Amino acid sequence: MADLNEIKKQLKEYDGEPLTIMEVCGTHTAAISENGIAGMLSPKIRLISGPGCPVCVTVASYIDRLVELSLTPDTTVVTFGDMMRVRGSERSLRDATAMGGSVKMIYSPFEILKLAEDQPEHMFIFAAVGFETTTPVYALIIEQLIKSGIKNIRLLTALKTMPGAIREVVKLGTEVTGFLAPGHVSVITGHRLFEKMAEELGMPFVTAGFEGEELLMAIYALIKLKGGKSLNMYPSVVSYDGNTKAQETVNKYFEPCDAAWRGMGIIPGSGMKLREEYMEFDAGSAELVYDKLYNNACSCGQIISGLKSPNECPMFGKVCTPDAPQGACMVSMEGSCFHYYINKRR
Repeated sequence: MADLNEIKKQLKEYDGEPLTIMEVCGTHTAAISENGIAGMLSPKIRLISGPGCPVCVTVASYIDRLVELSLTPDTTVVTFGDMMRVRGSERSLRDATAMGGSVKMIYSPFEILKLAEDQPEHMFIFAAVGFETTTPVYALIIEQLIKSGIKNIRLLTALKTMPGAIREVVKLGTEVTGFLAPGHVSVITGHRLFEKMAEELGMPFVTAGFEGEELLMAIYALIKLKGGKSLNMYPSVVSYDGNTKAQETVNKYFEPCDAAWRGMGIIPGSGMKLREEYMEFDAGSAELVYDKLYNNACSCGQIISGLKSPNECPMFGKVCTPDAPQGACMVSMEGSCFHYYINKRR
C-alpha cells in the first residue's frame, strides 16, 4: 500500500465514480469527526454514519420501562451516564430522579454486584444495552450471580447484533458502496463475520482501527476493493475467528431474538435475550420488542439508517444541541449528531 502522504493525496484528488462509505461503529464516528477526516476527502467520497451507537438505537419503550422501574418502591435502576438523558415517550431517567425515582449511574458493570451485596433487600435493575462488545460482560455478571447466590439483580436487556442492522440498511435502500466494519465488535466476532457479510451483500468491508491514520488507510482500501471483498486492517487486535471464549460464554446464557431498533422497526434475529433457564434474572425484556416515537420532527431513525445526515434534520443545531438534546443521536457521546455538532461538521 502507498505511504500515508500518497494516500492522503489520492483520497483528496479522487475523481472516480461517487462512493458512499458507512461506518457502523460509534467510536469510528467520533474518530472521523475529531480527526476532520471528511474534510480530507474528495467531494466524490461521502462518509455516512450507521446504527453503531448502542444508546442511539435503543427504543423509547425501553426507556419508558426503566423509568417505571425506577419509580417502583425498593428498586434502583443502574445505568451508564449516556442513558440518563435519553427520553422515552414522555420522560428520561433524569426526569424520573426529579420525580423521586431511584437511579444509580455507574462506570463499570460489575459495580452492581457490590451494590446488591450491600443492600440484599433492595432490587437492582441493570440497563443492559450494547452490541457484541458488551454482551460478554453481562454474561459474566449472570455467571457471577449464580456463583455468589445474589438474588436481587435483574437485567433489562436491549442487546443488539450488527449483521441484521447492516442488512436492514441495505434493504432500506441506503446508498452505500462499502462499509467500515466496527473495530470493537470485530474483536469479539472476528473478521470472519464481515468477510461473510461482504460476500453475501456483494460489497467491500474493511475492519479498521480508530486512529486517524488507520481510518484514512481503511477508506483508501475501500476505494480499491471491489464487490464482495474484505480486508482486516486491524490485525493487532482483531483475529479471523475473534474471541471464541467470549462467544462461548455469551451463547451459554443468551440466544438470538428479534429486536426493535430506533426508527428502523423490528429486525428479525438482531438481538440477544437470556435463555429460558436464566429468565429468573430478566426484568421483563421480552415485553419491549416494539418502538414508539416521541418526537416526529426528530430524524434520528433516518440518521441511524444512513438515509439522512445530521445536517438534514430540521432540529439539528437549532432546538437540538448537546445542551438541549431532542434525540438520542445528540445525547450520546457516540451519536453522529453530537459529533457533527461539537466538531462543526457541516
